[in-house]
Amino acid sequence: MIVQAAPRILLLLGVGFLIANVRIGVEGIRFLKRRSSAILTWRGPKPRYYGMQLGLGVVLGLLLLFNAWRAYRLRQLTPQLFGVGMMFLYYGYAMPLSQRIGRGFYADGIWSESGFVPYWKIGAVSWREGPETALVIVSRLRNLARRLIVPGVHYAAARRLLRDKIAAHDIQLLRTGLELGAHDERDDV
Repeated sequence: MIVQAAPRILLLLGVGFLIANVRIGVEGIRFLKRRSSAILTWRGPKPRYYGMQLGLGVVLGLLLLFNAWRAYRLRQLTPQLFGVGMMFLYYGYAMPLSQRIGRGFYADGIWSESGFVPYWKIGAVSWREGPETALVIVSRLRNLARRLIVPGVHYAAARRLLRDKIAAHDIQLLRTGLELGAHDERDDV
């Protein structure tokens, strides 16, 4: 029973990884278009188990070669090829390439750990200091917060740049409560 379900499970996993691969591919294309407008960028931190993920990519590549050879020998295409192929593409190529996307400030927005946020969509910002300093970006359209880990060497420049963007009204912070005109948005940074 489990042996019969395995190809279907791998096919379902393949669909999920196909969606993840397309999403990373679209982000990569957006990055290539925005790369020339970078103001202050850096490489994002590697995931906790980055080496293990790359090793998984190698193992999946070997498994894909074995399954392709077996399918060729039996003269039948199996659904496992799609599932294993999509997982190999994710761990072997898409995930490492997504680490090359420059996090930071661009002419028209901020590239956070989870994607790009245009300046006009930012409704609030806050700094979280701890083991790693992070800029928290809150969307003005939805209750969605994104995080950008800022390396210590770029912290002062990032604060200055954020302050300049608020002063130029590229970022307009949302206000709640009573405003009496004595508040300067740049002080929020």
